[in-house]
Amino acid sequence: MIISWNTTQACNIRCIHCYRDAGTRRQDELTTEQGKDLLSGMARAGFKIVILSGGEPLMRPDIYELIAYAKSIGLRPVLGTNGILIDVDTAKRLKEAGLGTAGISLDSRRKEQHDWFRQSEGAWEKTLAGMEACREAGLPFQIHTTVLNWNEAEITDITDLAVELGAIAHHIFFLVPTGRGKDLEDDSLKTAQYEKLLNRILDKRLEVPIEIKPTCAPQFMRLAKQRGIPMRYSRGCLAGTHYCVVLPNGDVHPCPYLPIKVGNVKETDFAALWQDSPLFQELRTQPLKGGCGECGFDDVCGGCRARAYHYSGDYLAEEPWCGLGR
Repeated sequence: MIISWNTTQACNIRCIHCYRDAGTRRQDELTTEQGKDLLSGMARAGFKIVILSGGEPLMRPDIYELIAYAKSIGLRPVLGTNGILIDVDTAKRLKEAGLGTAGISLDSRRKEQHDWFRQSEGAWEKTLAGMEACREAGLPFQIHTTVLNWNEAEITDITDLAVELGAIAHHIFFLVPTGRGKDLEDDSLKTAQYEKLLNRILDKRLEVPIEIKPTCAPQFMRLAKQRGIPMRYSRGCLAGTHYCVVLPNGDVHPCPYLPIKVGNVKETDFAALWQDSPLFQELRTQPLKGGCGECGFDDVCGGCRARAYHYSGDYLAEEPWCGLGR
């Protein structure tokens, strides 16, 4: 199982699509000790991988301490970062603390487009410098790309760049309109374009030596099954079943893009929330509605619960942009 902790709302840039609407640190963010209690609860609940993200996690002064603690209790800590603040010394400190992998965001091979999307002049060059620092320090890194209409055509070219730069993986995030991303709803991929890109990604997986994984596009599991392509994953959408997110203030949501509060770890032990939450139980046991409950692939796909909720107000409803929808 895998879990995300948005460790801070603070960020050094202001990306157009940010689901967390990051920028300024919240006053009620978890302290170091509260963060360690949270990490212990994650381990007790059976999670194996914890993604430390933000905002920008490198703006938390105690991030190295939190990484080391996570590692010491048997979790595999990984980082979700824009990469701008990573130099060789930082990469070495992250590695020494026990970080498994740095996930670094890069949204275009064209620096002017990446800088515009990240709302930060020079971000592209600084991000690539951060990747090179990781490579020099021997810290594994992977590239994260958010896909929209404007960069859809170059997604597999970014995969080629990831290989050139020495990344171990390329994870491709399909936009769910939440946070500042609500303003980009018209630019997100819809049914035909959505599935065409997923098939291109599956084709690309067979050509390159690194992992390529779509995120928030669980239909890739259905397409892989239809095409007879073996996958090491068990299911597409994991929200509330094998995954959830903790916000900077301790609120727990089923995923970063499904803004429904389950509880708060300052008030209730995380392991208890994970085990007993009625919302989590519903996501784990209740049949999906509409096409998602009738297509025959709900066991490997599950549809995007956050996208279903955004468009219908019902997190059990069918995924609106799936090619098998009614």
